[in-house]
Amino acid sequence: MQDVVTTAFGNPSSLHWAGRNARRKLDDARDEIARYLHADASGLVFTSGGTESNNMVIQGVMAMFDGGEIVVSAIEHPAVLDAAEEWAKRLGSWKVVKVKPDADGKMDAATFMAACNERTKLACLMWANNETGVIQPVHEVAKACRALDIPLLVDGVQALGKIPIDLAELDADFVSFSGHKIGAPRGVGLLAMRKGVKLESLLVGGGQERGRRSGTEFVAGICGFAAALGVLDYAKAAPIRDDFEAKLKAAMTDVHIFGASHPRTGNTSMFCIPGLEGETLLMQMDLAGFAVASGSACSSGKRDPSHVLMAMGAPEHQARSSLRVSLGAGTPADITDALVKTLLTIRQRLRKMSGR
Repeated sequence: MQDVVTTAFGNPSSLHWAGRNARRKLDDARDEIARYLHADASGLVFTSGGTESNNMVIQGVMAMFDGGEIVVSAIEHPAVLDAAEEWAKRLGSWKVVKVKPDADGKMDAATFMAACNERTKLACLMWANNETGVIQPVHEVAKACRALDIPLLVDGVQALGKIPIDLAELDADFVSFSGHKIGAPRGVGLLAMRKGVKLESLLVGGGQERGRRSGTEFVAGICGFAAALGVLDYAKAAPIRDDFEAKLKAAMTDVHIFGASHPRTGNTSMFCIPGLEGETLLMQMDLAGFAVASGSACSSGKRDPSHVLMAMGAPEHQARSSLRVSLGAGTPADITDALVKTLLTIRQRLRKMSGR
């Protein structure tokens, strides 16, 4: 990125030497990313991240029709769920059909496809869930959607860097990614589009990205995205995650781990400790020096239970007691003992304070 900033500072759409330098860097990065993803370089559209990529598809498809249905899994990221529902409400002629997963967070491909019909203009199924880490049957759904000529959007943000990616094998119409999930800079992502697929352009102006996303490209960030591919190996975190969960259940036998019966991304563990609010746990862990996430989202002072866990059929009190631990590619193995000890200490302290 430093090299690009200092040697290719021109606008990649300009014809002068500075612009040509930037264009060369941009094209090289595009080719490198395409090779890594087993994708067609001409189908890669650089964006600001997964949220923009997902919105680009949802709004772009809606702009092509007078109305219809969008079938989504009920565990999608808000960048898909909220976008679909918001634009369906604004346009009025669209319906969002949500399909629930099984009790441990995996979508059944047959159940998902049963929700599709002749009015379905787009189907959306994430590759791996951002809360539970459960890997979804995107290959089965992509094949079924192709047979029915239904465009499929796969949110691949949580899959990149954690499981093998082969977009030629997947054969989905649209796949979204975010660079920061693999150590690239925040603010750069991409949408991989299948060759020949149509999509209404939302950002118009200079005609960049083959007219699909106008605006001067973030060349340094895109080159950083290419440079980050394959550097971090999150698969190494799986044994550490498994060790953490085993020790956690041994220390607190009533802990419930979500998604444990299905294949998951190796660095993700979502669990609930009965009787303790997830937000309270998060704040206590933060004070202890751990950066973890709660399964519930705070919005304007109101805490809502995780929509993912609620879609899985988890009781609301369980959904509110959830916590997510995400391990980094370089997280040391001995972190598990400290994590479990801290969680146990917090639980005992909070129970004592409440008189239980």
